[in-house]
Amino acid sequence: MRPPCLWASWERALGYLFEGTFDEEIGVERIPSLPIAFRLWVSNHAITKGTWPVIGSRPLLPENAEEPFFYKQDAISGRLSLYHSAFAATNYERSASLDECQHLECAAVWEPEHVVDRLNDHAAHRPNRWVESLRINATAIPA
Repeated sequence: MRPPCLWASWERALGYLFEGTFDEEIGVERIPSLPIAFRLWVSNHAITKGTWPVIGSRPLLPENAEEPFFYKQDAISGRLSLYHSAFAATNYERSASLDECQHLECAAVWEPEHVVDRLNDHAAHRPNRWVESLRINATAIPA
């Protein structure tokens, strides 16, 4: 079985990771129509150093091309914020509640090997240690 698919927009180093493991080759043109498992930033060196070979390029479907929101949690104060270009005037961030952040990805740049770990764990339906390490610490959020 082949590993899950990775499709990435390298303008922003944003990776779109699609659902799917396959026993045979699938056409590159089919990949953008697969459901998205998750979106995250990936270190550019995954591509620039040849860790991940480029096998093709296709535009994302319009419903997947919208920039995702990410959350950040301040390590000292515990405060949460949303990270998105809509907040460019305020350093790409605005304060946020736990409810707003709960189902978002953490604003972090992933190393290629951590992405592979996450893909394998996702395909096996098991927790991923890197995702767990980036979880919101609800007890640290100020009242």
